[in-house]
Amino acid sequence: GEPADYRYYLDNLIEKKNELGIRVFGYCLMTNHVHLIVMPGKQVENISRLMRVLAARQTRRVNKRESRSGTLWEGRFKASLVDSDAYLLACYRYVDLNPVRAMLVADPIAYPWSSYRSHADPVGDDWLDESKTYTSLGNTGHDRARAYRSFVSKAIDADEIRFIRGALQRNQVTGNDQFRRVLERRTGRRLSTHCQGR
Repeated sequence: GEPADYRYYLDNLIEKKNELGIRVFGYCLMTNHVHLIVMPGKQVENISRLMRVLAARQTRRVNKRESRSGTLWEGRFKASLVDSDAYLLACYRYVDLNPVRAMLVADPIAYPWSSYRSHADPVGDDWLDESKTYTSLGNTGHDRARAYRSFVSKAIDADEIRFIRGALQRNQVTGNDQFRRVLERRTGRRLSTHCQGR
């Protein structure tokens, strides 16, 4: 992807998030996939709407430029519900360190297309939303940024990466049983933490 493509994706994300009442806590744009940490408003299905619009607009842009047709990304987007108390910061770290794991940069601050700068520096993306989990890291923007940098600099447990990646692959709930039961009541749907066949 070119810088202009990443910028176009973010511009559309900002426009649609405001329109659909979705809060965006974190992101990382990679060449062949995107990570978003989002919270829907009253309509959970707006997440699907957001992803459909972003994919359609990006596909049209690239297809027009490269005189091609077809989709940019294969298959439906993968989603995992996050237990905010226990796992949200771990998900922030997982997303923000994606360019480091992909060996694109040695330090996440060097990658311009992720939310790391906003989390690690009080002067970041002014459009990015702050979760209560993040604001609880400190009383001021500087305190929160310092605490987040410290949190990210601690080596991530390989099991944590496997856990989050596995949850995403299986579209499962990242969290505990109690959290899952609350979500099931709220959504009226049964949410399995086990891998289900397609």
